[in-house]
Amino acid sequence: MKPPKTKAQIRNEINRQIDDFINSGGEVNEVPRGTSGNLANENLFAKTTSDSAPQTRTPVTEVVKALEARKKSKHAKPITTRNRKPKKKLITDDFGEPVRWVWED
Repeated sequence: MKPPKTKAQIRNEINRQIDDFINSGGEVNEVPRGTSGNLANENLFAKTTSDSAPQTRTPVTEVVKALEARKKSKHAKPITTRNRKPKKKLITDDFGEPVRWVWED
């Protein structure tokens, strides 16, 4: 596993890439401080919704009623209980030491 780069190494790498770009004929355009790429001068994060009108909703009450009826019909069946076998339970004293086993229904 390679050790992570330090800030100084990253800074030197970026400076080397900038120097290589300039030496290969690249140009850097100077932009005045405070200039924004947002030409409309709007807060991009102020609007979170679209400008379109809200869609009309289609009533689906009969569909919901049908679904609810199906749900209730599934639960209408009687629930059968299995004959449970007795279970073995450990009885302990006040200190948690086992004393005896007891069968419980």
